[in-house]
Amino acid sequence: MTLTLRVLAPDQSVFDGTADEVILPSTTGQLGILPGHVSLLTALDFGVLRVREGNGWKAIALQGGFAEVDADEVTVLVNAAELGSAINAEAASQELEAATKALAQYEGKPASTEKIKAQQELSRARARVQASKA
Repeated sequence: MTLTLRVLAPDQSVFDGTADEVILPSTTGQLGILPGHVSLLTALDFGVLRVREGNGWKAIALQGGFAEVDADEVTVLVNAAELGSAINAEAASQELEAATKALAQYEGKPASTEKIKAQQELSRARARVQASKA
């Protein structure tokens, strides 16, 4: 038995196929989905969605959204997503370093729009690095 997985961003269909297992980066932690999983709806955080097809794994960097599981179908609606295999690992590492430095300038300061944007950029960069290495 397999799952049908669709990962949809506003501008593209990132993944549409079958999977033996899906691991989602939910807002409450990693969530594993296998065939026969109970129906659910969950919010997704910035992170890496992992897809197992046979003995191999694929990674997809996600930028928040929602996932619905129903009758062995997993539908993931996200703000943005990128296949790990399409990410330049070196460029992603440089972006992570720049995002870390950008957030460091707000350390010890109260929350502000700029600080929140810097935290989101760091989360996005971290997800891209993780997906590129998977």
